[in-house]
Amino acid sequence: MLLRDKRILVTGATGGIGSALCRQLESAGVRLVISCHNEKLLNDFHSTLDLKHSVIAADVSSPAGRLEIFNICSLEGGIDGVVNLAGMMNFAMFETQPAAIIEKTIQVNTIAPIEICRLMLPLLRQKDEAVILNVGSIFGSIGHPGFSVYCASKAAIKTFSEALARELADSPITVSYIAPRATHTKLNSEKVVALNAALGNRADSPEYVASQIIKVLISGQTSRYLGWPESLFVRINTLLPGLVHKALVGKLDIIKQHANS
Repeated sequence: MLLRDKRILVTGATGGIGSALCRQLESAGVRLVISCHNEKLLNDFHSTLDLKHSVIAADVSSPAGRLEIFNICSLEGGIDGVVNLAGMMNFAMFETQPAAIIEKTIQVNTIAPIEICRLMLPLLRQKDEAVILNVGSIFGSIGHPGFSVYCASKAAIKTFSEALARELADSPITVSYIAPRATHTKLNSEKVVALNAALGNRADSPEYVASQIIKVLISGQTSRYLGWPESLFVRINTLLPGLVHKALVGKLDIIKQHANS
């Protein structure tokens, strides 16, 4: 897809990756529809952009919030693309996860992007060329102790994106999925940062991840996994899951120590 003059929705626009992505998309000539649940954060971020864009303070985890996003996107010539980026993560052993956090994680990471896709499809079908890009995680392909609910929520989006891409293969709509590894954003709590340091896990900058999202938007690539050796572990986990299982179980004491700190 050629990005210039396209109108693209970005959810989670004020986050680390979201803000970097919006700035890069603006530089590429994209007209943005930016969404976040916090109105003040959203307006403050919007004021840092060079141009005026459509702004929607809405909670993607609620039907009313998603409908509000749809209503704004339906104006001014509709929408050419959707980047489902809003997300949440709670690092804790599963037995200690509160039910409310589990439900909220599934609502934000899984139900919200699926429902936004459903709402936007009629608008996207009006275009000669359109794109949906769902942002997942390497953990959507590798079940990692301490992140069980997050892994489940992203695994669902991975297979949903795969299925939807095949359903829409005869349409003008391209569906893509991108799976970042750890990224330097506020999504990671201090405990997660400490765990990554203890395990020797590398993390990417939000700007790098945003640049990779843009490459996928332009190329129409069905899926992209970021990071080495993480992208290799995805393949190994598919072919030889016992090897990855043994490696992660070997680090279980460290993971529990940080989860319970």
